[in-house]
Amino acid sequence: MARAVGIPPAALWRTPPRVLVRLLAGLWVFGAGEGLVVAAGLGNSPWTVLAQGVERQTPLSIGETILLSFTLLAIWIPLRVRPGLGTLLNAVLVGVALDATLSLLGPAPLGVRIVELAAGIALVGVGSGLYLGAARGPGPRDGLMLGLHARTGRPVALLRGAIELTALAAGAALGGTVGVGTLAFALLVGPAVATGLRVIGPAREPLPRGPAT
Repeated sequence: MARAVGIPPAALWRTPPRVLVRLLAGLWVFGAGEGLVVAAGLGNSPWTVLAQGVERQTPLSIGETILLSFTLLAIWIPLRVRPGLGTLLNAVLVGVALDATLSLLGPAPLGVRIVELAAGIALVGVGSGLYLGAARGPGPRDGLMLGLHARTGRPVALLRGAIELTALAAGAALGGTVGVGTLAFALLVGPAVATGLRVIGPAREPLPRGPAT
């Protein structure tokens, strides 16, 4: 499992260049995948549904519902998941990549939109494998997933799917918009993330230099 096991807390913020490149690439790919899901127009990811629901029930704008991420970070405390540079970059770069992707895409026929949805879910899995394997702190949702995996031993695919479905149910109850793409994302993102983690694997850390002889 790709998590910050055995890495000193300070190392979560000190990142070798090649690991930093992997981290940035993974977050950008993740955000691009989310952008493709939105562009498909078949239903947003469960967390966007939840953000919409919170927006409709509170004075917060959909952008200000980033406060939900801090709620998840608070849940990390009993799970002993450590934040790091990746946690901070996740909060910034994923949204930038999502907006950049949407700026490049326009209206499309249904067949293309279905491909966009499938490709978006796949990219979320690839991006997760890249940035989680860098082991520099997971994002809010992934931290909850990894913490529960460590505590319960349940499969990543099952836990991620359960987290997404919980967010979906809460968002729908609050008035968020749900579509077939939302359900597809909730059901398929767990296996996509698990596959990304398994295929890509953890980043190779530079070997420490031994004493001069």
